[in-house]
Amino acid sequence: MMKHIKDYISLFTDWTFLKFIMVGVVNTIVGTTIMFVFYNVFHLSYWVSSASNYFFGSIVSYLLNKNFTFRFRERGLWSLLRFTLNILTCYLLAYGIAKPVMQWILSGFSITVQENVSMMLGMCLFVVFNYLGQRFFAFYNKNK
Repeated sequence: MMKHIKDYISLFTDWTFLKFIMVGVVNTIVGTTIMFVFYNVFHLSYWVSSASNYFFGSIVSYLLNKNFTFRFRERGLWSLLRFTLNILTCYLLAYGIAKPVMQWILSGFSITVQENVSMMLGMCLFVVFNYLGQRFFAFYNKNK
């Protein structure tokens, strides 16, 4: 049992994960700025604002994670399709969980507060789901 726990912990403490985090910092700065400006300055909806974050950040993420983080050499559209499916699944799951949870927890606060906190929680959930999806689905190298 202990060996399995160490295996799971090592998924989040190895060099691949650290490179994923470095790429994520770049994506987070760009995407979060876009998301909160779209929501708070341009008054776009929760879904449009949060989706814009992942649309723009995902372009950079695909290129950097494919080539730098996972050193994935597969050519063609298949890896792009897997990456896109992963991003969409992680986005819908993370933000679909975050919004109702924050509406419930912060029911006494304004919708603006609920949705801003929800977007922060959604970002955190997305990081975990996305890392696992990219490592074991989008850029999984079965030859390693």
